[in-house]
Amino acid sequence: MPTTATPQPGAPVDPYRAYNFKLLINGVTNGHFTEVSGLEMNIARLAYREAGNDRIRAVPGQVEYEPVTLHFGLTPSREIWDWVHAIAKGAMSRRNVSVVLLDAAGTTEVLRWNLINAWPMRWRGAHLHTLAQEIAIVAVTLAYEGLELEWGSAAAPTTA
Repeated sequence: MPTTATPQPGAPVDPYRAYNFKLLINGVTNGHFTEVSGLEMNIARLAYREAGNDRIRAVPGQVEYEPVTLHFGLTPSREIWDWVHAIAKGAMSRRNVSVVLLDAAGTTEVLRWNLINAWPMRWRGAHLHTLAQEIAIVAVTLAYEGLELEWGSAAAPTTA
């Protein structure tokens, strides 16, 4: 894993831009994604009392991954619709999905969240309005079984 120099204490570090990202979905080549929401992991807290002690302790429990919603511009591409429709008909088709965060220039990968074994659990069509001059945005919500984080070449963490 490549390393980068550690900033000096007190030196400002610019945060990543939320608008420079792309999505990679196995089997989907066309998609103009505008928003990703709900990327979240929750670890249950399990409380227990030790014998002979009045103190309550806690240990980590089961991990839950919240569903992620992808918003994208409606195009003639049917790839995402076909995936959702296959699931609705009972043909389970899990795919790996990557949310890739890019640097400020939008050219180099800095972080990647991998959603393992994802499948669509909700589809929402575009809001249509004759007086609005907006892009038709569709949303699909994905359930998934695991979440991994990979550091890109431009943001590899340093080791102590």
